[in-house]
Amino acid sequence: MPSEPSKDLETFDNPQPERDYTIRINIPEFTCLCPKTGQPDFAELTLEYVPDRRCVELKALKLYIWSFRDQGAFHEAVTNEILADLVKAAQPRYMRLTAEFNVRGGIYTTVAADYRADGWTPPSPIALP
Repeated sequence: MPSEPSKDLETFDNPQPERDYTIRINIPEFTCLCPKTGQPDFAELTLEYVPDRRCVELKALKLYIWSFRDQGAFHEAVTNEILADLVKAAQPRYMRLTAEFNVRGGIYTTVAADYRADGWTPPSPIALP
């Protein structure tokens, strides 16, 4: 196999560190295992962040997400684990991870977790006419 799952997250220099801007990444094929039954759980992850000096490298992110495929995890725990790892690697100004899990037993679960760097405040929204 040319690539393998990996817990290593790589970053690269932010090309515009002086500007607040949002990076939005959709990950529609996240899978992990239910820690109670061992059955697969499927989710769509949405990662949104305002980078500071570093940006998340996408191939490394793909391999990192893949590493959860055979891991048992509660929805709440895995969402917060992924956010914590991404914050540690990229040290963003702001980051939000939303995990929308597919139905299991007639129940959908959505978990959203946020991080905000100390001292960072978002710019005021601009209302266009």
